Amino acid sequence: MAVKNKVQLITYPDSLGGNLKTLNKTLETHFKGLFEGGIHILPPYPSSGDRGFAPLTYLEIDSAFGDWNDIRTIGQKHDVLLDLMVNHISQQSPFFQEFLEKGKESEFADLFITLNKIWKDGEPVQKDIDKMFLRRKVPYSEFEIKSTGQKERVWTTFGKTNPSEQIDLDIHSQATKDLLEKFLTNFKAQGIKIVRLDAVGYVIKKLGTSCFFVEPEIYQFLDWISYLAKSLDLELLPEVHSHYSIQYKLAEHGHWIYDFILPYRILEFFINKSSANLKEYLKNRPEKQFTMLDCHDGVPVKPDLDELINTDEARKIVDVCVDRGANLSLIVSDDHKAPDGFDVHQIRCSYYSVLNSDDNAYLAARAIQFFVPGVPQVYYVGMLAGENDTEAVKSTGEGREINRHNFSMDEIDVCMKKEVVQRLQKLIRFRNNHEAFDGTFSVVESNDDELCLLWTRGKVYCRLSVDLNDKKSVIHFSDKDNNESVYLI
Repeated sequence: MAVKNKVQLITYPDSLGGNLKTLNKTLETHFKGLFEGGIHILPPYPSSGDRGFAPLTYLEIDSAFGDWNDIRTIGQKHDVLLDLMVNHISQQSPFFQEFLEKGKESEFADLFITLNKIWKDGEPVQKDIDKMFLRRKVPYSEFEIKSTGQKERVWTTFGKTNPSEQIDLDIHSQATKDLLEKFLTNFKAQGIKIVRLDAVGYVIKKLGTSCFFVEPEIYQFLDWISYLAKSLDLELLPEVHSHYSIQYKLAEHGHWIYDFILPYRILEFFINKSSANLKEYLKNRPEKQFTMLDCHDGVPVKPDLDELINTDEARKIVDVCVDRGANLSLIVSDDHKAPDGFDVHQIRCSYYSVLNSDDNAYLAARAIQFFVPGVPQVYYVGMLAGENDTEAVKSTGEGREINRHNFSMDEIDVCMKKEVVQRLQKLIRFRNNHEAFDGTFSVVESNDDELCLLWTRGKVYCRLSVDLNDKKSVIHFSDKDNNESVYLI
């Protein structure tokens, strides 16, 4: 199947009304006919942590959300995108629980990376660890095997707890390959169309490297799983937060990639009141990308924009965002911070809030996103012009909760009446329906206090102009009968 060049929605299974049935109700009422590109449902599986990103299995849906029937119902009218965390699985999964019981005698033992698979004597070497791109202080956790009482250390890239809830999978193991094939085959049976390979950049562990996007081994894995996915008529979307050059290498290999640079560039465009950097970026990026402004994590900074941004300028952008209520995710490894100590990994915020809840600026940002080549994704909080949920951050201690508010059906009703949301709906429908977006894209030369983006397809065109002085946007467009119109966003 081909990915549709239409707008997609990103949402948790319980964030629009409480479960998958209310999500479908919202899609069939408030969002009817809106998200023609599909629905990315963030992990709906049984999970032991990280808001679904520590799945126990991919063969079930968490009963708190619904079941596979609910997913298939949504899939009758929308292409559904689900996540596969190829790097790890939950400590509470039946696979790891049996390993904890029987150790290396378990039939699932080879799914996991015990340290003797990395270091011959099983003892970690600090100079090797120092080279790694760490997401926690050490890349392993220690467990006790119940049947023997022995301690066993296994690789755990992610997780705030010790031991971690997220146990890495050994993708070199045939047992892991068989398990991934089982999961993908189930996705096919449930009508899933697109699978995001979450955290795929971490799957290769190799001494002497950062253990992140290790070449050429990463391509060998991607070739294998891409061949499998193609046989099941599934599209894959690798998710890699990395130096932009790595993203471009993925694109050169024919993969879809995420545009993790665009959200920052658009923020910078409004905060610095200059389109120079944004225009330069848009002239040179690959077109086979999924675009986003906001998501369940934050606006990427490092390492995604390494060598694209001056850290002194980046600090100014970050400071403005923090003044507007954002909080920050920071780089753990000293070796992967900037030489001057700049360590911001992501800016966590509602995109509407970080643009000062300015309707015109927010809609201009969305218009830019929709005009940039690629498949646009709109996060559910952004769809409802939600603001920073600072209370959730205070109550949970989790900074990412700032942009993860769960909307009740009553709250959705209220949000849908907001002028900014109604204007955004109209903009989405325009993006879905104008045929010029299947044509040729160009950046029109303009002054630095404005931006002009153009799509042409034969005689049909649509041109976006954004004026930084008043933050207003206008689209001039034609139809196949050469009728010209003006759309004031």
